[in-house]
Amino acid sequence: MAEAGDLSAARPDTFAPGAAPQHTPTGPDRAHSGDSGEDTVTLTIENMHCGGCMTKVERVLAATPGVLDARANLTAKRVTATIDTARTSAPALTDVLGKAGFNAAELADDTRPARDDDQLLRAMAVAGFAAANVMLLSVSVWAGIASDMAPEVQSFFHWLSALIALPAILYAGQPFFISARDALKGGRLNMDVPISLAILLASSMSLYQTIRGTEQVYFDAAITLLFFLLIGRFLDQRMRRRAKGAAQNLMALQATNATVIGDGPPRQVSTRALAPGMAVLIGTGDRVPADGVVRKGESEVDESLITGETLPRAATPGTEIHAGTLNLGAPLEMEVRAADDSTLLAEIRRLMETAEQAKGAYVRLADRAARIYAPWVHVFGAATFTGWMIAGAGWETALTYAIAVLIITCPCALALAVPAVQVVASGRFFANGVVLKAADGFERLAEVDTVILDKTGTLTLGTPQLVNGAEIDDTALAEAAGLALASRHPYSKAIVAEATARGLAVAPAENVREFPGRGLKAAGPGGETRLGSATWCDLDDVDADDAGRVYLTRAGQPAVQFRFEDRLRPDAADTVAQLRRAGFDVRILSGDREAAVARAAEAAGITDWRAGQRPDDKIRLLDQLKAEGRKVLMVGDGLNDAPALAAGYASMSPSSATHISQTAADAIFQGQNLSPVAEAIALARRAKLSAIQNFGLAAGYNAICIPLAMAGYVTPLIAAIAMSASSIVVTSNAVRLRAARIALEPAT
Repeated sequence: MAEAGDLSAARPDTFAPGAAPQHTPTGPDRAHSGDSGEDTVTLTIENMHCGGCMTKVERVLAATPGVLDARANLTAKRVTATIDTARTSAPALTDVLGKAGFNAAELADDTRPARDDDQLLRAMAVAGFAAANVMLLSVSVWAGIASDMAPEVQSFFHWLSALIALPAILYAGQPFFISARDALKGGRLNMDVPISLAILLASSMSLYQTIRGTEQVYFDAAITLLFFLLIGRFLDQRMRRRAKGAAQNLMALQATNATVIGDGPPRQVSTRALAPGMAVLIGTGDRVPADGVVRKGESEVDESLITGETLPRAATPGTEIHAGTLNLGAPLEMEVRAADDSTLLAEIRRLMETAEQAKGAYVRLADRAARIYAPWVHVFGAATFTGWMIAGAGWETALTYAIAVLIITCPCALALAVPAVQVVASGRFFANGVVLKAADGFERLAEVDTVILDKTGTLTLGTPQLVNGAEIDDTALAEAAGLALASRHPYSKAIVAEATARGLAVAPAENVREFPGRGLKAAGPGGETRLGSATWCDLDDVDADDAGRVYLTRAGQPAVQFRFEDRLRPDAADTVAQLRRAGFDVRILSGDREAAVARAAEAAGITDWRAGQRPDDKIRLLDQLKAEGRKVLMVGDGLNDAPALAAGYASMSPSSATHISQTAADAIFQGQNLSPVAEAIALARRAKLSAIQNFGLAAGYNAICIPLAMAGYVTPLIAAIAMSASSIVVTSNAVRLRAARIALEPAT
């Protein structure tokens, strides 16, 4: 409405794609980069479960002719490869990975996530049912052994256990068996190989012992082990899936069709068919299909998806507008300057993809442990069997001890250590008004030392409010609201809201016309009434460039000024002070005008701030801080913040943020307060401590139990109990997080 709301002076109208990190453009599953002969292919890999798998994927692709670069993302279970299209293709890469034992598919063809969840849930249900019933039978057998149970009754219980456990193991163990088979087929080991081996050996040994009619069988150990491992796999898979999709969903903001005008009647074409020089018509409420320059028409465009700012910007002949922005007013004719993969929206997507891949550098402790641990499990088992055979024990005894070693060393506690903490922490985060999305979000939140805040919608509420309402009489406010009813501008909404709050009877003005970028005008019997900028109201004695002010002028009456501000969140200053007391470096990085950012910084108690920042500017500063060894928490809400959210060491967005910013963020905080940001950091530190404790408990368990099992002091039955106990211990330690006292203290 008012020129004060024009954002064009706050930042350049153009964005140089070359300033961003170079990355091959991507489409839904691949993107062609024109004359370069290069193509970027994104593949999903269903059975990439651990760090060893990730390393193997990258090595296999790196050794493939025509692959220029390959980067795997374990959290998203994806690999992005840059290829020479003359030498290889996406189907060829899928075949290469298939021969190495990986189930790869092109991203656009991947429909497996929901199916995988259903499969795991069914497997958990079957394993849980079988484990409960077999354990009940085992308790009866244990009690019977102590009370001289008849051999026939004992044998009956063993066969009944076999009938329940074996079909359940064959069905519910498929996620592990298939993964282990694929790993062995590809000449590698993963965590599923010893798990599968222990389950199958325990089952086979139990069946053999049942046939022989001996006292001890281990169906309960096998099915209970499988049940706990399925729980860990399901929790891990669900948390990983919540971390996916920021860059993938970004192009949903791009219009799919455009109305091309020129010679002949208007025609609808795909936005991929647009080229520089074409003229397109942008209707009211339509998204701009490409980057270009307005040639005809006057309107206002909502650039909040690009700039993060809530105020519409005037679009008049000569104004540059970008793909993804929304036309709020009259139709516009635009000349295309950049389309498809060359637009600002596509460039932001590429920035996000580059930043998301960089997150893979954070290697989890569990992945390191898995790469080292998996081969040694087999070594311990084989050494136990060989050692006891050399010592003169029978093969049955040696195999029994080897099975005990495999069971007791299977990484059940290790597999549950982090997922259990993640689930409990997610519940605690939610209770504090924070939705944790990223699988490793609490790990990174716990390590941040710098907090960077966007202004509009993050440090502030993002909604302009009338701040001088007490100075405006009811008559003037009612007249202004009557005009404002005809506009969707945020200032108009604020005026109407103030009038409604006072209980005024607001009658819509007649013959109202809106002039985008200037204001509103209504002609009546008493003369002309205007509501808008100082220039629009012909006020020469005020600063026409003063942001946040509009005026009401009526014939024969003095002008009435309306002042608007985007207010800070209620506890912003207190939260900033709390963060600074805890030793955090707190800054503002905003795309808004310098004066507005300066006022917000002063009110919040922040001395280090920057205004007029574009997405590439924010990425550049984050890279600089990273080079200095900083670990940055980026908090933002606009599409222009999305690349920075993806590039930050950790990231958060308010619930009012654009969808894509919420998708890119590791966590989303609810409500009008900023305090959840500080609380999330404190809780993340406590959650990380719980995860480290769980790893320590799992390591201590193995350090004590493996030597005992190899020495023959642990039977498979005791091994199963110890294994289950280790899982219960780490889960219980994670549950303690629910009631833990959380306070933000300086990092040690």
